[in-house]
Amino acid sequence: MCTGKCSRFIAVTLYPLVLLSIICNIILFFPGWDVKYVKEGHITDEVKYMGGLIGGGVMVLIPALYIHLTGDEGGCCGNRFGMFLSIVFAVVGVAGALYSFTVAVFGLYNGPLCLYDGQWTRPFENSTKPYMNDHKLWAECEEPKNVVQFNIGLFVTLLAASGVQGLLCAIQMINGLFGCLCGTCFKKEHP
Repeated sequence: MCTGKCSRFIAVTLYPLVLLSIICNIILFFPGWDVKYVKEGHITDEVKYMGGLIGGGVMVLIPALYIHLTGDEGGCCGNRFGMFLSIVFAVVGVAGALYSFTVAVFGLYNGPLCLYDGQWTRPFENSTKPYMNDHKLWAECEEPKNVVQFNIGLFVTLLAASGVQGLLCAIQMINGLFGCLCGTCFKKEHP
């Protein structure tokens, strides 16, 4: 496969992952599908860090657009310098995916912010009991309703999306290196 076609494939695959990351991060602001929690400030720090919006969103979207343009010349790359720049942009994409991944890991590890014993706290933070496998512990969060499942589902989705984003950007770094060192592919001319 030509390095340009590979670039286009990677970029087109990154677009839905970017959209998924942005949507998951926005939804995390509304636990229990209610705006009152964000208005009252009952949102975890990991949601406020906007790993899916900034990291998996903007920091991956910009490289995806450039990588797409790199491979947009009929399947062949414009030049070696363009492929070199795609490596630089892919590094930015890896950094964004890593940021999103890290925020999601901490969001899962620390658990949600919820009403517990009459006060807003993070009951699973620094807990010796793993809360993700123990469904009985989930009932300790009185409000927002089903917030534990809500956070786990969205942070796991962000974790998976950012993992794939990081992998695709790393592949583009290798692809860009081949395009930079070996040159671009040539179109076959038919008589």
